[in-house]
Order: sequence, then C-alpha cells, then structure tokens
Amino acid sequence: MTKLFATRWALAATMTMLVAPALSAQQSDEAPSKPGKPINAGDVLSGELNAMKVRDVKNRGKRIATFQITSEPRRLPPPNGLCNLETGPETFQLVTSSDAQAAQLKSVVGKEISVKVDELACASDPGQLSEAVVTKWSLVKKQ
Repeated sequence: MTKLFATRWALAATMTMLVAPALSAQQSDEAPSKPGKPINAGDVLSGELNAMKVRDVKNRGKRIATFQITSEPRRLPPPNGLCNLETGPETFQLVTSSDAQAAQLKSVVGKEISVKVDELACASDPGQLSEAVVTKWSLVKKQ
C-alpha cells in the first residue's frame, strides 16, 4: 500500500513540476500588449519594405505597384486610433502617386527604409492589404 502511495505521490509531484512552468508561460502570453507609440503627420516611419503583387479590379486587372512597410506597432492620431487592433497597426501600405515614387521604392525592396509620413489612415477598402495606409510620404535618406 505504501508503495502505491509513493508511486502516486511521485507521479503527482512530477506532473506539477512539468505543468507549472507551462501555466505561468501561458499566463504571461495572455497579458494584454501595450499600444504602440503614436505616429503623426511629419513623423518618420521605419521598417522593412516589401513589394506586393496586386491587380486593379477596376482597370481590367492592370498590375499596380504596391509596397508595404512592416514596422513596430504604432498608434494613429484620432479618429483612427488603433485601427480596431489591440496594439495598433504593424503593416503600412505606401501608396505611390507617380512612376518616379514606384521606381524609388523598387530599388530598396527587402531593405530597411524610413519614410516621412505626411498623410495616413486606417485601411478601409477591401483591396488594401495592410492595416494602415500612408497616402502621402517621402523617402528619408540614411546618413
């Protein structure tokens, strides 16, 4: 009888040692994340630039030069706020207004870049693949 009790006790102790760290790790993962730092017009946004293949539905499937910066979470100014996200958007679509801007970005795809943000908003159209959209911007040269 004592052998059976000792075996069960050892099994229970082992289970406790294995489960306790997993439970504490799970609890720390569920802790709410802090919202990102704010970004306003005139601020600099930095991150890795990605190119995406997008076709314009309105213009017979013509390819559109679409670029996206992946950055740390950022809060947008009101009324956009956090874009219905807990921490704020992490992906920002750069809208090109000319072929020159598109060519400028094509040369730095896959690299870390910085852009001065002049106008931004939360994504609202179904064709927007990012969480936020930067409609007016300028590339900042690294010194």
